Amino acid sequence: MKLAMIAVVTLLGFATACSESTGIPGDPAVARGRHVYLGICTACHNADPAKDGAAGPAITGSSRELLEARVLRGEYPPGYAPKRPSQMMPRFPQLEAEIDALHAFLNAQAR
Repeated sequence: MKLAMIAVVTLLGFATACSESTGIPGDPAVARGRHVYLGICTACHNADPAKDGAAGPAITGSSRELLEARVLRGEYPPGYAPKRPSQMMPRFPQLEAEIDALHAFLNAQAR
């Protein structure tokens, strides 16, 4: 029985490690998104994404669509009402591969 329990826990661990982002702390995508956020985004946004920064608004819970539009193209998705009227945010096309990780991090913060 004990061996069977160990096998089940091990298999669950492998299944979790191989799955896509869950958006929960401990998820590799959340950790990667946190690394990117702290390394780049905190120049304008607060280190706590739930708080306004010096130049950028709070962005906890941002949609993937918003992140992609703002980070990659410097625009807003159709129909989105900006929190601030400025156009200060530069584009970061080099972060295209990190959008899912940023989304996972910012949405894990919203929980």
